[in-house]
Amino acid sequence: LALAVMIAAIARPAAVITLPSQHETVILALDVSGSMRAHDVEPNRLAAAQAAARSFVAEQPRSTRIGVVAFAGSAALVQPPTSNRHDVLAAIDQLQLQHATAVGSGILVSLKAIFPQAEFDLPPRRSPVAMRERAHADPNFKPVPPGSFTSAAIILLTDGQTTTGPDPVEAARLAAERGVRVFTVGVGWSMRVRLDEDALKAIADLTRGEYFYAGNATDLKKVYQSLHSKLVMEKKETEITALFSAVAAASVLLAAGLSLLWFNRIL
Repeated sequence: LALAVMIAAIARPAAVITLPSQHETVILALDVSGSMRAHDVEPNRLAAAQAAARSFVAEQPRSTRIGVVAFAGSAALVQPPTSNRHDVLAAIDQLQLQHATAVGSGILVSLKAIFPQAEFDLPPRRSPVAMRERAHADPNFKPVPPGSFTSAAIILLTDGQTTTGPDPVEAARLAAERGVRVFTVGVGWSMRVRLDEDALKAIADLTRGEYFYAGNATDLKKVYQSLHSKLVMEKKETEITALFSAVAAASVLLAAGLSLLWFNRIL
C-alpha cells in the first residue's frame, strides 16, 4: 500500500478543495449614474446599494483594507484602501448621482487603487489602433494567470450599460492579466435602462470572478453576503502530493509496527 501511494504521489495529484482565503484589499466600485435613482429597488437603487455595501463592510475582517470607487461618466477613487471602517462608511454614504455610465473607467480606477505604481490607460471604445498601441505600451510587463492574485479583489455594481469611456471588457483584460478577480453585480429590472448582463458576465469570466443579479433590495443584500463568503473561503485546485506522501509514510510505519508485532523484526 505504501509503495502504491508513493507511486501515485510522484504523479503530483491535484484536487479542487475549499481553503481559507484572506484578501488584503477589496475595492467596492459603485455605479452612481442617474438611473441609480430608480425606485424598482426600494427605497431606490443607490440607497439599496449603499445599505448592502455597509453590511458587507461590517462583515469584513479588520485586517482587510477596503477602498471605494464611484463611477458615472468618469470614475474616481473616493476612498483609498484603508482599514478604517468609519472612513469607508462615510465615503459610501456621501456618494452623489451623476450623468452617464463608464464601467470600464470604474475597473481601471479600481486597478490603480490596487497597483498605485502602475498605469492603466485605455482609449475610448471603437479605437483599434489606439488599442494596439496600448497593448505594447509596457514591454516589461508579464501577465499572470487570471485569478491568481489573491491579495485583492474588485466588486463592481452597476444598473445599466456603458455609454462612455473605455471598453469594460478590455479593462477587464487588464485586470485578468494582473490576476485580479472582478465580481460583477447587476441590479434593477426596469426596462427604461437595459442592464448589459452580457458584458458583466464577460468581465467576471475573464477575471475568474462571478456575476450576480439582484432584482430587489433583499436580493442585493444576499448577493453581498454571498460575496463575503466567497472572499473568505475559496475553491482552488491544489496539489495534494504532501497528503499522499503522509499516507505513504503512515503506511510504512504501520507495516513496520505489524512486522515487529508478528515476526519480532522489520521485514
